[in-house]
Amino acid sequence: MSGSDAGEAVALPPVTGPAVTLLIADDEEVTRSGLRMLLAAQPGITVVGEAADGVEAVERARSLRPDVVLMDVRMPRRNGIEATRQLLAEAADPPKVVVITTFENDGYVTAALSAGASGFVLKRLPVRQIAEAVRVVAAGEAVLFPAALGRMVAARPLGSAQALPHAALTGREEEVLRLMATGLSNPEIAESLTVSLETVKTHVGNVLTKLGAQNRTHAVVIAYESGLVVPGFAG
Repeated sequence: MSGSDAGEAVALPPVTGPAVTLLIADDEEVTRSGLRMLLAAQPGITVVGEAADGVEAVERARSLRPDVVLMDVRMPRRNGIEATRQLLAEAADPPKVVVITTFENDGYVTAALSAGASGFVLKRLPVRQIAEAVRVVAAGEAVLFPAALGRMVAARPLGSAQALPHAALTGREEEVLRLMATGLSNPEIAESLTVSLETVKTHVGNVLTKLGAQNRTHAVVIAYESGLVVPGFAG
């Protein structure tokens, strides 16, 4: 999912195939019910349940087996970071997680991304863009807003600064990681480097393995935290 900031529109192919099943986890009932009503009206999305805190989010995800969990980070009993980590660690076929937050500089978001969330959206975004993010993540892509992510990482202590130096990435793999950090998709990276899509997929897989990253979003967080990519980097 390409993008330069957390408020921009995204371009996606027409909605096809079965609907994406979605669980909404948020401790504010008004927010939760509002999201359910609005997202259920979007093409390609079926809301299968709600959760009021992190404990309930894990329990309901286990029973309902949604494709995606839209996860608030600041919740009672168990926050969205721990809930995300538990879901991804325990489930054999875990759902994708999209973090939803009020604040663009929320340090909890980068922690959730490091725990394995596939991306984040802001609550103030139009519902169409939140729905698009859910569909993108369900399809196996990442929801990246590089400028906002860079600001969040820059505002927190470096947690993975030693991960990259010991990863032994090749020059091409570092190049691919930098392009991932700009929000480019695999086809866009292939076009930029004038290589095949399969070659890009191989490089991305190698990057994730060497960094010990949960997914490409986590790899980008590591790239920022290590200093390989700096806020404002545009490729």
